[in-house]
Amino acid sequence: MKALKIISPGNAAIAEIEKPIPKKGEALLKLLYGGICGSDLSSYRGANAYVSYPRIPGHEFSAEIIEVDENEYGLKPGMIVTCNPYFNCGECYSCQKGSVNVCQDNQTMGVQREGAFSEYITMPLERIYDGKGLDAETLALIEPFCISYHGISRAEVQPGDKVLIMGAGTIGVLAAIAAKAKGAEVTICDVAEEKLNYAYETFEIHHKLLNSSPEVFQKGVAECTNGNGFDVAIEAVGLPVTFQNCMDAACFGGKVVLIGVSKKNIDDFFFTIIQKKELNIYGSRNALKKDFNELIDLVLNHDVKLNKVVTNRYKWTDGPQALDDFSKNADKMLKVVLDFTK
Repeated sequence: MKALKIISPGNAAIAEIEKPIPKKGEALLKLLYGGICGSDLSSYRGANAYVSYPRIPGHEFSAEIIEVDENEYGLKPGMIVTCNPYFNCGECYSCQKGSVNVCQDNQTMGVQREGAFSEYITMPLERIYDGKGLDAETLALIEPFCISYHGISRAEVQPGDKVLIMGAGTIGVLAAIAAKAKGAEVTICDVAEEKLNYAYETFEIHHKLLNSSPEVFQKGVAECTNGNGFDVAIEAVGLPVTFQNCMDAACFGGKVVLIGVSKKNIDDFFFTIIQKKELNIYGSRNALKKDFNELIDLVLNHDVKLNKVVTNRYKWTDGPQALDDFSKNADKMLKVVLDFTK
């Protein structure tokens, strides 16, 4: 069968690989749709802190069950499903405590292990979730929504909270949607004006802030919060400067959640700001089974407009071109989806 491979930074190709054979406790799945994540883009650019090469990318996807034995999960051939792509060891201290999303030996598909972007994959049954009738493209967007939703949940966002979303990429936009669903007043911020405007207008976010300079940013924060700062600031970019922005923009006693991933360090970090403001700083990594189940139900039962995060669609065998286009136009492209049905 064929698969999309990142051979080395900046070099992707369609390659021939062996079709997988499901083991006991696994199902054979046929890919339907896959989303190119920011981490896939970072892998393509050589900027992912965790990836090794060559690597089949992809961890947000939908698929059809082709082969599965009778099982306790109610999974049957023909079902349209999505999957939890974060593999945990089950033995480390985090796993023993039930914090499986932060397993000390975590292996995410497409990063530390082979990803989903091939014609067929096998998955452990306990990682497969029934889409409950969601269309296949929408179902492929549940995983990135989970990443954002998990971060918002970490901050325990409450109705009326003023929330800053730093980054108008897919994860930032989905974090804004999740915060709005919690009843928050949301401001989304980015340096890319076109992408910022698309997010603001399409998803009816309360405020937008173009981060064109430190002075403009500071003025915008003051205007959006009556000079008080944000109750919650979500970092969804993965850059030292945007993490610093979040700490600067948070109110005294506020919360900062770091979702973005970076290889870079903060230079001249004035860490006393954490003590001075008594900031609560949270890391947010991966997601949990309950996040998947809750969001499948949320999208089914509410007008979330999830598909509107998709700005570009490609036939999956054009994946190398999709990665290259995304790399060159990341300031304009939001979610890029690969269609495996063609």
